[in-house]
Amino acid sequence: MSPPDSLQTDTDADEPLDEPEPIVVPTGPAPSFEEFYRREQRRVVGLAYVLCGRRSVAEEIAQDAFLATYRRWSEVRDPDAWVRRLVANRSVNAIQRRTREARALVRLRGGQSHVEAPELPADDERLWAEVRRLPRRQAQAVALRYADALSIPEIAASLDLSENTVKTHLTRARPTLARRLGDDVEEDDR
Repeated sequence: MSPPDSLQTDTDADEPLDEPEPIVVPTGPAPSFEEFYRREQRRVVGLAYVLCGRRSVAEEIAQDAFLATYRRWSEVRDPDAWVRRLVANRSVNAIQRRTREARALVRLRGGQSHVEAPELPADDERLWAEVRRLPRRQAQAVALRYADALSIPEIAASLDLSENTVKTHLTRARPTLARRLGDDVEEDDR
C-alpha cells in the first residue's frame, strides 16, 4: 500500500538521509558558534517548521542540527548552508517517520484514522501542506527560497546542488503549486 499523496516524497520512506559532510567553502572570519546560533536560530526553526508542519518537531530538528553543527564547528566552513542541509534532510526523515507511525496506528485501529489539527496559521497551512506534498528536493528548494528567503546560490550551497538544478526544482514546483492552489505563482528566479 502506498502512502497518501500528501505524505509521499521522492525518496524511499525507509531510507534515512545521512548527515552531510561538512561544506568546505573559504569565507571571511568565522563568527563564534554562539553568534551564529543567535543569528540563525529563528530562521532555521522556521525552515524546519514549514517543511514538517509541527512546531515542536521543528524545534527539535533545529536543535539537533545546531548540536551537530556545534560538534563539528571547527570543520564546517559554511555553517549557514550546512545547518540548513541538516534541517532539510532531518525534516524529510521526520515526515517519513510520521508516515510510518500513522500507517501503524491506522492498522492498529482497524482502518480508523485520527488527524491532528494543523499548527500552522490557517492562511499558511494550505500552502505549506502543498509544499510538503512536492517531491523532496522541490519542497526543500521552495522552503529555502520563500520561507528562509535564500538566494539561488545559497540554496544550491545548502542542498549541495548546482544553481541550475535548484532553478529546475523551483520551476517544476511552481506550476504544481499553482494548479493545486488555484493561484499564479510568481516567477522570479530567471
